[in-house]
Amino acid sequence: MSEQDDGIITSTVPLTNGEDTAPAVGLISQYVKDLSFENPNAPAIFQSQAQPNIDVQFNINAQQVADDVHEVTLRIEVKAQADDTVAFLVDLSYAGLFGMRNMPVEHLQPFLLAEAPRLIFPFARRVLADAVRDGGFPPLLLEPIDFAALFMQQAEAQNGNVGVTGTA
Repeated sequence: MSEQDDGIITSTVPLTNGEDTAPAVGLISQYVKDLSFENPNAPAIFQSQAQPNIDVQFNINAQQVADDVHEVTLRIEVKAQADDTVAFLVDLSYAGLFGMRNMPVEHLQPFLLAEAPRLIFPFARRVLADAVRDGGFPPLLLEPIDFAALFMQQAEAQNGNVGVTGTA
């Protein structure tokens, strides 16, 4: 027997052997994959009173690592310059392992390149802020990023290429 509610058909008939066919996604683990902090002009840079210009670049990469398991890596590169002198450089690759079951193919790429980075971004942001602070500078707190909007822009511009790149 089936019921229809707002155009969605749901089945009330139990599945054989307890089989679950509903889509499911879970964050298995998240971790720092690579982190580099450079302070190439220390200690002289600490004498400068100039406000640094900060350039932030990011890239999202997703790959399947096992059946129903995908790794999403958010790479954030930061370059801070004060008066044409590099204050610091940070290169962070922060990753999450996502388990996915029964995910429709048309939802896979939007999840991996928009929703998954949104879930791990706050943790990557904290790692980046701590690295900059531990390097002797005020913590760098990145503004939230609308990964869904960036994904839509990239999808329209590149017509389906895997990977999202942007500038903050």
